[in-house]
Amino acid sequence: MILFRYLKLLYVQVLIGIALGVAVGFWGVELGALAGLPAGKNLGVELKPLADGFIALIKMIIAPVVFVTVASGIAHMGDMKKFGRVGIKALVYFEVVSTLALLIGLAVGNLLQPGAGFHGAASAKDIASITEAAEKAHDMTIVKFLLDIIPTSFFTPFAEGALLQVLLIAILTGFACTRLGAFGARVAHFLDDAGKVFFSIIGIIVRLAPIGAFGAMAYTIGKFGLGVLVNLGFLIGCFYVTAALFVVVVLGLIARVVGFNIFRFIAYIRDELLIVLGTSSSESVLPQIMQKLQRLGASRSVTGLVIPTGYSFNLDGTNIYMTLAILFLAQASGVHLDLGEQLAIVGVAMLTSKGASGVTGAGFITLAATLAIVPDIPMLSLALIVGIDRFMSECRALTNLVGNGVATLAVARWEGELDRERLGEELKRGPRAHTDVEMDDLLAVGGKAD
Repeated sequence: MILFRYLKLLYVQVLIGIALGVAVGFWGVELGALAGLPAGKNLGVELKPLADGFIALIKMIIAPVVFVTVASGIAHMGDMKKFGRVGIKALVYFEVVSTLALLIGLAVGNLLQPGAGFHGAASAKDIASITEAAEKAHDMTIVKFLLDIIPTSFFTPFAEGALLQVLLIAILTGFACTRLGAFGARVAHFLDDAGKVFFSIIGIIVRLAPIGAFGAMAYTIGKFGLGVLVNLGFLIGCFYVTAALFVVVVLGLIARVVGFNIFRFIAYIRDELLIVLGTSSSESVLPQIMQKLQRLGASRSVTGLVIPTGYSFNLDGTNIYMTLAILFLAQASGVHLDLGEQLAIVGVAMLTSKGASGVTGAGFITLAATLAIVPDIPMLSLALIVGIDRFMSECRALTNLVGNGVATLAVARWEGELDRERLGEELKRGPRAHTDVEMDDLLAVGGKAD
């Protein structure tokens, strides 16, 4: 009976899915032969549609969730000065913590020098894959990024899943509701009711997370193998340890100031973290993390503004990865970067990192965009790490998720919109009462309205 009770927990199911995915990916060729696949075909690689399908289902619901949450929050808020104040506080927090993450990656790269004496060789296939990344990086400019926030039509962002465009439309809708008096209030209540429907849909989709994690991990191990971890193990180890220390020390100190324990917070969002680990995308849990932060006592308006914005402007894991990876490539290529050049890289990375999103592999594109300003480091050197990017993506996404969760609670406390008593009670109780056993709790939008 005890075993059956644990098997009902979502995080246990996801862990089982990840473990099975690793096994299938590792022995994929042998299993593929038993399954009747052509010789040499890896069964794990063929399971990628399971992961793609799950992520597609989640992305299907992200845009409407963000829209109703933000628009309703602003409509209930009423005070436009407050909205601007929250936005400014969020951006200040993002810039300070993101810059700190860049500097930490730079410091670790200089201290440990993971690329010094590296003798690895890039394959022709890896070199060929750099072309696409370089082309996408070439298109990343500040002007284009800002213009891309403006949608071509009202419904286009919902069809394409363009998060910042959806956020812009939601803000305008919320503002419009505040100007329409009683009618605007009725629209806001309609948005609240629509939100309950969308979160109910999430409650259905999230039960498929173990299957998505299984397919994603089977594909990752089957496609890239465990061999790449050996050749570039030191770089991977440096990044994972640095990210872990950033979460425990930097985010832990911020959490302590806000009034909670970082380890309890991590335990509270364990389901989301495991889903991210399996899918390598923090975007796959965006609706769920918004819901949990509201349950922790952060107001709906602050959560609705900080989380979607943070997915583009507060990418701590991506920032650590960029400066650490650039120093690795410089050291591996025999290129010396003086202090001035390294600080210039930090300055450019502060801009290029803002264009990344929670989609798998976006960090690699921003790395290519940042590398473009260092002409001494050949762009083709990216081929040295393209094989491990999927493994690095998991850590980037995990760090980004925790960072945005802490940011939301910090901004909510800063604004006086955090119920600290509720925060303490929820963290003590843990997530099981909400998401692991009782499906009915997923029907509630949660969080207090302003």
